Amino acid sequence: MAHRDATTTRSAGHGTDAATRRILDALRRIVRGLSASARVLPGGSSVSGAQLFVLRQIATVPTLSVGELAARTFAGQSTVSEVVARLVERRLVARRASATDARQAELTLTAAGRRAIEGIEPTAQERLAAGLAALRGAERETLATALESWLDAAGLTELPVSMFFEDKSAKGRRATPAPPTPPGRGSAPKRAAAASRPSATRARSTRARPAH
Repeated sequence: MAHRDATTTRSAGHGTDAATRRILDALRRIVRGLSASARVLPGGSSVSGAQLFVLRQIATVPTLSVGELAARTFAGQSTVSEVVARLVERRLVARRASATDARQAELTLTAAGRRAIEGIEPTAQERLAAGLAALRGAERETLATALESWLDAAGLTELPVSMFFEDKSAKGRRATPAPPTPPGRGSAPKRAAAASRPSATRARSTRARPAH
């Protein structure tokens, strides 16, 4: 907790050297590239950049397992499983038992999944991963250590890890209309109005009745 207290007491003006500006500018470019990766599909629904990244990996190597997909996306298996579950629910990915091991699930794209990635360029995630692969191993290790130290100093190491711009809410879904109100459960003004109608009808009937 000491590093958090130190962070909150520092002035925002400290550390505004050229290197700090370069780091933050690089981060801004990364965030901008990742946020622009989402795609709107015909019909108005959208696919996030993380979902496109996963779809493209499955398209490259059909019949991937979730574990293999996690390795290809540099993410944890539970994190990838959440994204895959949404894609299966949206019928962009099909999950079936392996022909060689019934306990193992294989992932393939559906026709809708293939259309979702048709004609798109590599996602920002793919380009970032390719850029990291082009660095020397020592450079990647230095970068990883520096980023982890930065997050620790900022007090952000306890945040959960997820795929970029992919939260736990189901993305791309349209709002569904509210179910009809069951009989007898309307609002109070409506119930009052409905209750008054028979009395008003009886009153009109009494006034219109001829005298004997």
